[in-house]
Amino acid sequence: MSLNSIMSSATTGLMAAQTGLRAVSDNIANVNTAGYVRKLVNQQPLISAGLGVGVDVAKVVLASDKFLQSAALKATSSAGSSGVIADMLDRTQAEFGDPSTDSSFFTRLDNIYSAFSAAVDDPNSTVRRGTAVNQLSDFLTESGRISTQIKSLQDEVDSRIQAKVERVNQLLAEIDSLNSDITRSSVISGDATGSENLQIQRINELSSLIDVNIQSRAQGGVVVRASDGLPLAGQGGAARLAFVRTPGAAGEINVTMAGASGPTSMRARLTGGEIAGLLQLRDTDLPNISAELGEFVSGAVDELNRAHNAAASVPPPTTMTGRNTGLDLPTALGGFTGKTSLAVVSQTGTLQRQIDIDFTAGTMSVDGGAATAFTPASFLTNLNTALGAFGSASFTDGALSLSATGTNGLAFAEDATSPSAKTGKSFSHFFGLNDLVSTTGFANYETGLRPTDPHGFTAGDEITLRIAAADGARIRDINVAVPAGGTMQDLLNSLNDNTTGVGLYGQFGLDANGQMSFTPGAAGYAMTVVSDNTERGAGGPSITELFGVGEAQRGGRAERYTVRSDIKADSAKLGLATLDLAQAASGNPVLSAGDGRGALLLAQSGGVNSRFDAVGTLSGVSMSVTRYGAELAGSIGRRADSAASRQESAQAVAEEASARRASVEGVNLDEELIAMTTYQQAFNASARIIQASKDLYDILLGMVN
Repeated sequence: MSLNSIMSSATTGLMAAQTGLRAVSDNIANVNTAGYVRKLVNQQPLISAGLGVGVDVAKVVLASDKFLQSAALKATSSAGSSGVIADMLDRTQAEFGDPSTDSSFFTRLDNIYSAFSAAVDDPNSTVRRGTAVNQLSDFLTESGRISTQIKSLQDEVDSRIQAKVERVNQLLAEIDSLNSDITRSSVISGDATGSENLQIQRINELSSLIDVNIQSRAQGGVVVRASDGLPLAGQGGAARLAFVRTPGAAGEINVTMAGASGPTSMRARLTGGEIAGLLQLRDTDLPNISAELGEFVSGAVDELNRAHNAAASVPPPTTMTGRNTGLDLPTALGGFTGKTSLAVVSQTGTLQRQIDIDFTAGTMSVDGGAATAFTPASFLTNLNTALGAFGSASFTDGALSLSATGTNGLAFAEDATSPSAKTGKSFSHFFGLNDLVSTTGFANYETGLRPTDPHGFTAGDEITLRIAAADGARIRDINVAVPAGGTMQDLLNSLNDNTTGVGLYGQFGLDANGQMSFTPGAAGYAMTVVSDNTERGAGGPSITELFGVGEAQRGGRAERYTVRSDIKADSAKLGLATLDLAQAASGNPVLSAGDGRGALLLAQSGGVNSRFDAVGTLSGVSMSVTRYGAELAGSIGRRADSAASRQESAQAVAEEASARRASVEGVNLDEELIAMTTYQQAFNASARIIQASKDLYDILLGMVN
């Protein structure tokens, strides 16, 4: 072998050793860099005419393992999803407080019943009345605060989804751009490991946001695909995601492929990652808790109002203004049965006039006189005639109002054997004439409407409903127009039409109490309201408001309640007595200041069985308010604990997968020390050969000279 060949061979060895040392140096420098994959130098012999003439660096590669990488990415996606859910549910649970403490939200309701129980023995006590009103006000204020806070969490989730989607777009663009760098380096046989490491780190971050699959490209770089194989980067450019949010409706993630003319839905393809978890929180978990809270508070309020409508204050109120039923008076009166009595009472409790109303017979009598027939259409006229000089009645904007003349007051008493009833409520309770708790907007969805009743909505007005699959992916938005004239059954038929309604995905129905609900088909479709421009009469409620269609409408109920303003200002107006018409025959007062029977009704209202609708994860049941509260507290706690358990398991799997991946791909200082020593020795050996060759050259040149 010639000296030139020897020097050439030694030079290649020197350069190969330098490349190896450079790779080892990079590895050691990034020993603590998250996601860094160590570099390996692949060497090969140089052959010329069948003889070895040196060594060549074939390629600098990363010590990556595709199988471990795939497992780690899947585990990271799962941990990302479960992590955000667990964190948000834990924060939501914290809003309710520890049920075992006196400051718990659910304990506040017990305090209300205790306060009314204390007022039974001394209903004239200003302190006890004030305590009861304050406890109720605190409970309603706290329920409104929690509901508002849940909405704030939903707004936070929306903001986080938007930020995460923007970050996904940045990562996809960077990954696609790095593909070009990697391909360019591969073509010229350069070192692409720097770009490849950056790309791997971007992919790792991306997998925490969305579930992705990675496919290597023949020319270098990767193709990033969604869970179903849809290419997101590395194949024709980077796709762009967009978060489309509609208040009250399911959120949508759309993806626009590079070069595509329009977007397609990404929702069903999001099976893991933080965005999937945030979407579940936005569209399912937080709305469920909000709706359950609203149902619980509404049930508690309804039972308190039931008791207060059966009670009376001493002296009685001169006016009674009911809630907005959303109905016209004839429709609201239709379906009432049983008997009730309206009494006009003096400030001293003496009966002035008694009007007995028999809804079953359709008659009205004054002070035990002859009965006069009435119809729902003539009820108001007949009532005003019966009141005569003692008072008046009016009906405006869906609300019934009664007034007594002079200093007289008003009170109701139900027949002992056949009380008035519609949707399980007495006449006074149905119209909210003596409610303890008032509401802004509509919170009671038992309308009492029957299929044969006129629907009353303006013909041609539209409600837009969104149908989504069980996984949250939007299927379609459907615009349903209110039919001209017709009955509630006609409205239901329009909503359930297979062509212009939701009939292919489920059915709207009206129960015996006039409550409308949507029952999804076998595929588990979900229905939300996108917009509702319908109106029942001029300025009246929409379909969504009147019937509580959609979780968004039901979820905000807890914020709408407040103690009736006159009672909050003066606790003496609290109804803690009951009207006793039997006392009138002996000339005794029908209302007595020392009567605490109304307070007892209020104290016992928490133990009365009530109907609760199926909302969120809770089934429709009939149970007491206190028991339902315990069920709700347990349900919220179980969901938070379950989410924390899933997070712990997913995190453990992710850590194990990452550890196994790091054991193969990560930097091991012991191994790098061995490699450094090897390359140093190789470098020294090559350098000595070059030095020996130089010495030989010098000797030969000296001999020639």
